[in-house]
Amino acid sequence: MRQNTHTTTLQNVARGLMGTFMVVAGTGHLTFVRQDFQAQVPDFVPLDKDTTVLASGVVEIALGLALLLLKGKNRVRMGIGLAAFYAAVFPGNIHQYTHHLSAFGLDTDAKRLGRLFFQPVLIGTALWSTGALHALKKRK
Repeated sequence: MRQNTHTTTLQNVARGLMGTFMVVAGTGHLTFVRQDFQAQVPDFVPLDKDTTVLASGVVEIALGLALLLLKGKNRVRMGIGLAAFYAAVFPGNIHQYTHHLSAFGLDTDAKRLGRLFFQPVLIGTALWSTGALHALKKRK
């Protein structure tokens, strides 16, 4: 697939913010909010909740750094990969909502429900900011 890898200044800023957010969130998985992240691990995940949080933290740091550093067609692939990651962790947000678990200041069902609607925004921003959305549209 041939991809136009040019992105606008606004896309670059959004990608930089997302990459920074991912590195900070991943660091949080490993340190200061490790216990809060355990509230989002669904019971069906076969690994221990802490192991899952640690592993996902490492993945988030790697994704964040890749988002900040990759260029060209690799940036488009990164956008697709990050969108897939956000989709993969969405069941954790649903778990937090359906089990009424408080973490990250999400201490009411209304706040937890609101969080569910933010995940598609993250997916869309990952695709848009990397040029992946444009590349996927051109494939059709």
